[in-house]
Amino acid sequence: MAQKGVQLDRETFSCPICLDLLKDPVAFPCGHTYCMKCIEGVWDGEDEKKIHTCPRCRQSFSPRPVLLKNTMLAALVDELKKTGLQVAPADHCYAGAEEVACDVCTGRKLRASQSCLVCLASSCDKHLQPHYEVAPLKKHRLVEPSKMLQENICSRHYKEMKMFCRTDQQCICYLCSVDEHKGHDTVSAAAERTERQRDLEGRRQNIQQRIQDREKEVKLLQPEVEAVNRSADKAVEDSEKTFTELIRLMEKRSSDVKQQVRSQQKGEVSRVKELQEISELKRRDAELKLLSHTEDHNQFLHNYPSLSPLSEPTHSSSTNIGPLRYFEVLTAAVSALRDKLEDVLRDEWTDVSSTEVDVLLSPAEPTTRAVFLKYSQEITLDPNTAHTQLLLSEGSRKATNMGKHQFYSSHQDRFTVYPQVLSRESLMGRCYWEVEWRGGVLFIAVAYKNISGCECGFGNNDKSWALFYQQYSYTFCYNSINTPVSGPQSSRVGVYLDHRAGILSFYSISETMTLLHRVQTTFTEPLHAGLLLYNPGDTAELCQLT
Repeated sequence: MAQKGVQLDRETFSCPICLDLLKDPVAFPCGHTYCMKCIEGVWDGEDEKKIHTCPRCRQSFSPRPVLLKNTMLAALVDELKKTGLQVAPADHCYAGAEEVACDVCTGRKLRASQSCLVCLASSCDKHLQPHYEVAPLKKHRLVEPSKMLQENICSRHYKEMKMFCRTDQQCICYLCSVDEHKGHDTVSAAAERTERQRDLEGRRQNIQQRIQDREKEVKLLQPEVEAVNRSADKAVEDSEKTFTELIRLMEKRSSDVKQQVRSQQKGEVSRVKELQEISELKRRDAELKLLSHTEDHNQFLHNYPSLSPLSEPTHSSSTNIGPLRYFEVLTAAVSALRDKLEDVLRDEWTDVSSTEVDVLLSPAEPTTRAVFLKYSQEITLDPNTAHTQLLLSEGSRKATNMGKHQFYSSHQDRFTVYPQVLSRESLMGRCYWEVEWRGGVLFIAVAYKNISGCECGFGNNDKSWALFYQQYSYTFCYNSINTPVSGPQSSRVGVYLDHRAGILSFYSISETMTLLHRVQTTFTEPLHAGLLLYNPGDTAELCQLT
């Protein structure tokens, strides 16, 4: 145990530079301790740079610190020296299987503390000392210990590869740059590293930004997650309740059928039992026969009044005996009911089991017209909402401003101020449609149904969103706020709606598809497509896409 304590002291009081017991020990602010002479020799070589570093952790100090002897530590070292034992490296100072070993050590090698790119060798603290003391060696480039020093040397010229060929995307030495890489785009490896480091930092910033964005989205979606959990729990509870009610109903119907069968059974059996009065009639007939054979007239007349009158028959005088089918008809009816229920459950269950609830994230917005067309929806215009100046034709898909009133019956949903019209169909989920138009002023809109009959034009309230075209320019209108929109002009505009995600996008359609404006909001009711044709002669048509 004592020997182990001495070994611990040896490790604690040895200099990382000379690996011997500390002589005139000095402690740095970073916590490392060295012999005063050892560190003075290292720092003398760094005076030209005016920055002095700790050989162990590479922390820099400027100006050069004034080093003072640690008298308490020196006294402890002197006590250790009195043991007469030499300091031996601790086991953890030797190189492990995965560590870089000192190339100079013989026998069991110590762990390397630095690698020299000039010497192409790695050295422990003791054998690295010449690099701190010998002037030519001080100019060598020291790096963290590495087993891949040879990869930094050109296999052809045996020179350090300090250049980078951008043409061939590889590290080269200076001689390579004037030989086989002559005329190529070459820079120093340090310059290329700086540029790629800048690109790397940019990528990291992009990734970190995306992480922050996703974390924000997850945070924003947390209330929806909780709502989904509540909705799922309620759906399970309601479905269990529904199936329980169905089971109870089936049990009640089963009980009713059972009761009906038993009741009819009792009635039929009673009818049969009523026929058993034959035996009673036979007994009465025997009594009458016996009385009729009485020879004594007085006895006959005495007993005759005691005969009870014969009751009326309780059944029909004629009994109809049908085929012996008994309750097969009822059984057949129950079987038929079972078959119908099986058919309903099979057909309807297919719809239930195939229902997928998009509870959180909507699919990504389409990027090509071909994908948009998958969400195309047949839309027609509602004559009951059309302003009287508008004429509807082409299957109620085309509207024309006639400049004069057309004959329409009165209706509470009809627009009376602005020449506009809503679609007959309500729009939910993901929908896409296109409008082909001609004229000077046009509003392409979506709106809630309850905007019908109001005196506001599309985009002038919080119930409608509209893209407004006038004088070769676009404007987006919502709640009387107008936002200029730039984009290529076209006689056809595509509209994409993802009701649940709250996305509304307008596209200019020509040979290409260009986004004009995109809205991210929350829709609280079903929407309807809308058209407003301001000038007489303006026309707009909901295009046939399927």
